[in-house]
Amino acid sequence: MKLKIEKINLDLKKFLEAIPYGVAFLDARLNLVTMNPFLETLTGYKSEDVKGIEFNYVIKTNLLKEIKKAVEKNEELVALEGDIIDCHRRKIPIKITVSTIINEKDKWVVLILEDISLLKEKTNFLSETRKELILGNSLQMIKLKEMLPIFASSDTTLLIEGETGTGKDLLAEIIHKLSPRANHPFIKVNCGALPETLLESELFGHVKGAFTGATSDKPGMFKLANGGTLFLTEIGDLPLNLQVKLLTFLDDKEFYPLGSTKKVKVDVRVIAATNKNLKQMVKEGKFREDLFYRLNVLRIQLPPLREREDDILILADHFLKEFADKTNKRIKGFSESAIKILKSYKYPGNVRELKNIIEYAVHVCLEEIISEKHFPEYVITSVKEEFEENKKVEIKNFKNRDSERSTLEEIEKRRIIEVLINVGGKKSEAAKKLGWSRSTLWRKLKEYGLT
Repeated sequence: MKLKIEKINLDLKKFLEAIPYGVAFLDARLNLVTMNPFLETLTGYKSEDVKGIEFNYVIKTNLLKEIKKAVEKNEELVALEGDIIDCHRRKIPIKITVSTIINEKDKWVVLILEDISLLKEKTNFLSETRKELILGNSLQMIKLKEMLPIFASSDTTLLIEGETGTGKDLLAEIIHKLSPRANHPFIKVNCGALPETLLESELFGHVKGAFTGATSDKPGMFKLANGGTLFLTEIGDLPLNLQVKLLTFLDDKEFYPLGSTKKVKVDVRVIAATNKNLKQMVKEGKFREDLFYRLNVLRIQLPPLREREDDILILADHFLKEFADKTNKRIKGFSESAIKILKSYKYPGNVRELKNIIEYAVHVCLEEIISEKHFPEYVITSVKEEFEENKKVEIKNFKNRDSERSTLEEIEKRRIIEVLINVGGKKSEAAKKLGWSRSTLWRKLKEYGLT
C-alpha cells in the first residue's frame, strides 16, 4: 500500500512538473499540501519548506477573500485576476483559477496561477509606444490598428514603406513586442549606415582571419537575433551583392559568415523598411526584383502626416502633454492662430517633425497657451509662403476664368450678329435659330449694345 501511495505521489509530481503554470494543492483547511516547481519559482519558496502552512502566507495575494469565498461555496471553477507578492516583495500580476474537488471523504482545493506580467508588459508597451504612430482617428490609422494583430502573429517577412518620420521604426518594434517572439531580441540594422564590407560582417558575422583586422570570430546580427526579429531599415541602400545573400537567407534560413565555409542556421523573422520606391529601383536595376517580391509578402504603407489632417491636433495635444510634464510647465493648449498654423503646415518630416515643433514650442513658451510666436520661424515662414502661393494661384485662376468669360462673350456676340444678318434682321427667326426665347434675345442684344 505504501509503495502504491509513493507511486501516486511520484506520478503526481511528474504531472505537476509538466504543467507550465504554478499549481498548488491545498487541503480543506487551505493548508499547502504541495506546489509544483513553476510555483516555487514564482513565489520564491520551496514546497517542502512550506508544506502544512496556510496558503496565504506563501501565496500572498490581494484575492484572498475571493478565493476563500469560492472554496466555501465549493465552486468547481472560478477564474480571478490580481497580484501576488513573492519572497523578494516583488508584485507579480497573475491570473488564478480556483477549483474545489470533493469526494466521499475529503475536500481538496487546486490553485492554478498564470504569470501574466508579460501580457501586461505587452499591453503597457502598446499603450505607451503607439502614441506617436497609432494615435489618431484617421481612416489610415484605424485600418492599421485593425491589421496589427495579423502582422504581429505572422512569421513571414514584412515590408514597411513610408516617408522619413512616419514611424517605420516604431511600428516594427510594436509588431515585434506584440508577436510570439517578444521575449527574444529585436535588433535594428541601418543598411545605409555602413560600407558594404563592414555591413556584411555586421549582418552575417565573420570568422578569424576573414579580412585584415579580423582577429577573432564575430557573430553577426542574424545570429544575435536568433528567435527574435531583425529589422533592416533603409533596405533600399543594401548593396546588390548583399541583396543576393539576404535573398538566400530568406529562402533557406541559413547563411555563411564572412570567410567561413560552414553554414549557420537561425530562426529569425525579417522586417524591412524603406522611404524609397523599391518598384522604381527594380526598374532601374538598383534593387533585385526577386528580393523585392520576397520582402513584399506582407506590406504596410505608412501615410505622410499631411494625409492625416484629422490626426495632427490629436498628436500635437499628446506631445504638448508629454513635454509639459517633462518640463513641469502648466501649458493648457494652443491658441486659435497656433491651431491654424499646425493645420496648414505640410510637415515634410512628418510625425517626427511635429514632435520636434511641439517640443520647441513648450520650451520657449512662458505662458499657459502656446501661440503662433512660440513656433520655430521656419514653420511660420513656410505657412505664409504657402498662403501667398495659394493666393497667387487663386488670382491667376480668377483672371483665367474672366478671360475665358470674355472670349465666350465675344463668340456669342459674333454669332448673334451672323444670325441676324442671315435672317435679314428678323428677331423672331433669329431667336428660333439661336434656340432662345424672344425675351432672351432682346436681353442679349441690350447687353452687347446691339439694339
